[in-house]
Amino acid sequence: MPAQTWIIGCGDIGRRVAALYDDQKVHAIVRSQNSVDSCQNSNINASQIDLDSPYTLPREQLNDANVYYFAPPPATGQNDLRLEAFLNAASYLPKRIVLISTTGVYGDSKGKWIDENTPINPKADRAHRRASAEQLLQSWASNHNKEFIILRVPAIYAQDRLPLSRLKKGLAVVNESEAGWTNRIHADDLAQACKAAMECEKKNQIINITDGNPCSMTDYFNHVADYAKLPRPPQISMKEAEATLSEGMVSYLKESRRIRNDKMLEELKIKLKYPTLDSLGKV
Repeated sequence: MPAQTWIIGCGDIGRRVAALYDDQKVHAIVRSQNSVDSCQNSNINASQIDLDSPYTLPREQLNDANVYYFAPPPATGQNDLRLEAFLNAASYLPKRIVLISTTGVYGDSKGKWIDENTPINPKADRAHRRASAEQLLQSWASNHNKEFIILRVPAIYAQDRLPLSRLKKGLAVVNESEAGWTNRIHADDLAQACKAAMECEKKNQIINITDGNPCSMTDYFNHVADYAKLPRPPQISMKEAEATLSEGMVSYLKESRRIRNDKMLEELKIKLKYPTLDSLGKV
């Protein structure tokens, strides 16, 4: 009997991954009844479990299973207690876990090109939580002689994941001259990368998932505005941004990095459907 496939935290990316399995039934653990309904509408057998409360996992079904862990860390703190509890509950059962992390763990590289050999340097609490998750998974795999693949993912976009509401409100972005480098990946390309990571011969790897064509956040918003036939957003100085934009947005703006995707292309052997923002018209 082939190993079962499980998705823990099956939102948009999870459903896109499940769709790649064609007729093979995928199982999911989600938090809300709405998510259960969305999964079932996508032919995913979903169970409703609150990962922040005591719970029991279906151990027989998880034995030697392939597990995608897409549940985000908690909203506060610097440790991913949610993943820690899941690994304790799952114990030694899964064969391989593919974890979505974030390129935010690298911190600010001042716009330099970086790859998987670059030491992590998380600054924001959310990045610390992702770094915590990476460390927890690696320790679990080592202790139980299991496999992992960690995917460090930047901003995700797709036709239904564009900042149209922000653009319609006319909210400002930082001056192009002051905007740092950002990276992104299309949701469909991320989904195919996740499946390739589960199936690749290599194990215990950390891989950056990006289209390899970084630009500034200002340039990104301008691309989206042009695509949606909306006015381009007004531009303000970084000093003005610090005083008017949300703390989360400002923390993003203050980090600048360009991320290589050579390892992704070589190890996962995928061909990107959306290699540049100029592909936006195809989404």
